[in-house]
Amino acid sequence: MKKTARNIYLALILILMYAPIVTLMILSFNASKSRSKWGGFTLQWYSSLFRDDAIMSALYNTLVIAFLSAILATLIGTCASIGINSMKSRWRTVFMGVTNIPILNSDIVTGISLMLLFIACRFTLGFSTILMAHITFNIPYVILSVMPKLKQTNKSTYEAARDLGAGPFQAFMKVVFPDILPGVLSGFLMAFTMSLDDFIITHFTKGPGVDTLSTKIYSEVRKGIRPEMYALSTLLFLSVMVIMILVNSAPKEPDKKLSLELENEKKKLPLRQVIPAALVILVAGAGFLFHLGSKGSVSDEKLIVYNWGEYLDPEVIDIFEEETGITVTYEEYETNEIMYPKIMSKAIAYDVVCPSDYMIQRMRENDLLAKINWDNVPNIKNIDPTYMEQSRSFDPENEYSVPYCVGTVGILYNKTMVKEKVDSWDILWDEKYRDSILMQDSVRDAFAVALKRRGYSLNSVVVDELIQATDDLIAQKPLVQAYVVDQVRDKMIGNEAALGVIYSGEALYTQRENPNLEYVIPKEGTNVWIDSWVIPSNAQNKENAEKFINFLCRPDIALMNFEYITYATPNKAARDLIEDDSIRNSRVLFPEAEDLKGSETFQFLGDEADSYYNELWNKVKSK
Repeated sequence: MKKTARNIYLALILILMYAPIVTLMILSFNASKSRSKWGGFTLQWYSSLFRDDAIMSALYNTLVIAFLSAILATLIGTCASIGINSMKSRWRTVFMGVTNIPILNSDIVTGISLMLLFIACRFTLGFSTILMAHITFNIPYVILSVMPKLKQTNKSTYEAARDLGAGPFQAFMKVVFPDILPGVLSGFLMAFTMSLDDFIITHFTKGPGVDTLSTKIYSEVRKGIRPEMYALSTLLFLSVMVIMILVNSAPKEPDKKLSLELENEKKKLPLRQVIPAALVILVAGAGFLFHLGSKGSVSDEKLIVYNWGEYLDPEVIDIFEEETGITVTYEEYETNEIMYPKIMSKAIAYDVVCPSDYMIQRMRENDLLAKINWDNVPNIKNIDPTYMEQSRSFDPENEYSVPYCVGTVGILYNKTMVKEKVDSWDILWDEKYRDSILMQDSVRDAFAVALKRRGYSLNSVVVDELIQATDDLIAQKPLVQAYVVDQVRDKMIGNEAALGVIYSGEALYTQRENPNLEYVIPKEGTNVWIDSWVIPSNAQNKENAEKFINFLCRPDIALMNFEYITYATPNKAARDLIEDDSIRNSRVLFPEAEDLKGSETFQFLGDEADSYYNELWNKVKSK
């Protein structure tokens, strides 16, 4: 009975541990992008994975940073261990305590501290700062691996070697190093593993265009998990499993009868440690060679673009690079609130950014934007004057911004799940849709819904109105399945929710994928938004940024972006090129005046009001 219970318990543990991994592996062979239905067996996600330059670049960065940081941390940590070991007992205890602090300390504290240090020292965040950060947090792990081996060494053997004429370095390499080599190698493998797996410290110390697998997967998950991520995770799991099988199946060294032979065998490096170390070097070398083989010529002309996720056709960048010879570094963000602190800190010199209306006003008022030289942007003539006029609400003289995408915020609902008429924000508080409502994970968008529902302005700074909106959002929270950004479209397409707050451009895309979805602008009014290109005041390549903006205003390029992201374009010439009449005249994309009754554009309300909004939003999220 005890044996049966033990086996059942073990089986449950294994199921909990490996069922999610098995599910992930199965999804990597699913032809459908939806997690809720099986579309047949396919290998296309593995094929597209290896054709994805961004993922391959992240893999290369991960392997090279892990390998270099492990090598350097092992070298520094070994030297530090020797120095600490030679100290008196009291000082040795002090230094070991100092060494243990980074290990016990929270990673987020280490990450923020290193980021602030790099900014204070005026380092440009990028590959080098990630490498230095990884070396820093890896060193203590090496010291902890090497110190026990040093304590086991016999000092008299080292001294005897010196008495026999060996120099300090020769005596160390011939006598001490063979004894501590297993600890050194263990430290190297631990450092490599810690670097390979790190996300938090990398996230705070990385710059534009530099991603490791952990940060790349995080950014992909924030936008909605692509099937390629299932394939990548499957390959990583299988690689680790193969290494573990090789390590654990390595033959043990046979016992020796003669004491002299036994002593010699002890000095040999165990095969179980040689195999993983050799595999690490092999994999890192392969990644480096692959990267060299995949790199073409790199131009001295550069441009760093910071944009929303899935907000630009990748082919557009390829065309721009080919036509201009300018190398584009492209980085994405999820919300205006994530983007702004990076621009404010000036730790990274982005050349062109695409914020929303109210954030452009905030950046302009805080002297974070450079005026655009319109002589370098002749294609501005293609932008509909109506949107240029609307832009004056946040850019009064049209000096800092060029409209890129426009739209509204509304409710997307599934007609098979919602039978009643949807025309008000009130339905998002209906108990019958508990755990089937998706809300935007954005301060202003969430409060806009609550404020407009009560008939207030979405730019309200009246404390009583904001408190009422906060209470409403807290009351709504038990009904909300998730607070999301771009993932709302995938969940709605997959019939995972009945109602979702979504941007109009996303609504058109979801309707193409799932005909049961319908988009409405609530009768109380909503947010009419404009996302525009701007140039930060610390941009290093301003003329290239203006060339890029002018390129995006070209009708054929604007049409490419419209067809890729499905958000309404303010480019009148591009709209005229849309062949499908139903799309060109869509009231979802291009609403009439009567559809926008009671609607407003977000405005920047000041730092104090902005902080208050964030405080209230944190209160909602923490409940």
